Amino acid sequence: MSLDRAISVLRAAGEPTRLRLLAVLSKGELTVTELTQIMGQSQPRISRHLKLMCEASLLQRFREGAWVFYRVAEQMPEGIDASRLISFVPFDDPIILRDLERLAAVKAARRQAAEAYFRDHAGEWTEIRSLHVDEAQVEAAMLDLVGSGPFDGMLDLGTGTGRILELFADRVSRGVGLDQSREMLALARTRLEDKGILDAQVRQGDLYALPFEASDTGAFDLVTLHQVLHFLDDPALALSEAARVLAPGGKLLIVDFAPHDLEELREKHAHHRLGFSDEAVQLWCDALGLELVEARHLPPPQQNGSQLTVSLWLAAAPQTVQSKAQKQEAQSS
Repeated sequence: MSLDRAISVLRAAGEPTRLRLLAVLSKGELTVTELTQIMGQSQPRISRHLKLMCEASLLQRFREGAWVFYRVAEQMPEGIDASRLISFVPFDDPIILRDLERLAAVKAARRQAAEAYFRDHAGEWTEIRSLHVDEAQVEAAMLDLVGSGPFDGMLDLGTGTGRILELFADRVSRGVGLDQSREMLALARTRLEDKGILDAQVRQGDLYALPFEASDTGAFDLVTLHQVLHFLDDPALALSEAARVLAPGGKLLIVDFAPHDLEELREKHAHHRLGFSDEAVQLWCDALGLELVEARHLPPPQQNGSQLTVSLWLAAAPQTVQSKAQKQEAQSS
């Protein structure tokens, strides 16, 4: 980093309000509205400070519907260590202590809204779970199939409550959860913060068009889809996107139902597909150039024909990935 660049970055943080913003954003991601409540300053003023800090690559900005969230940047400018920079913040200063008290109030309000949403919809999840093996057994199988890692990057598609990010938190350096529902994202964000999981973040995104740059080498060592595919009208497209962002040698874990005939799940719970066979998953993997490493099936506790078998499929990307030029040359030869 040049001297001028270093001075620019430090200047971006070296102002009272910006240092306060850095302090509260080190505790989690927040919207502009939430930051104005915490700081007690006008939105234009807060927005200006945020803009300068984003330009200096100290903060990240991302949109979720009509909302815009900010967080401490994952990738600081070269030569800048985020944790070291934040260590200079005087967290025992009365002004920052007051900011943290207001932050706690903002998070409490978030939590109440998330819990209300969960209460309103808990019956749906409870009814579905009563039809299959205990979720603890499913999670244990997921951990066993994937292995101890560690994984540099994990992507959980259709993250819902963020439970899968929580499950793998101690095996992953960086976790990202995607979901279309803002209500579910609010619930996931609250759960992760309550658990002290700051290395995971959630984003609003389309499973059919993942908001990550296409690259020849992929971006994530582990991609998970837990009880997601049966909601989709085009599972193959979602899996194609998942495979696109897999790193060489990366793992794709799919958890869903085996084929069943519970038609009421279509009407009551918007299931588009009534489970998937090993053969269907194998065909998808073959088409995507993935190796289906293992399929595991967890039958329901009572085999009475009205319950569901949970299936887990682990696939892996090749250790090496052809460049676009190599692929084009191979296709033309």
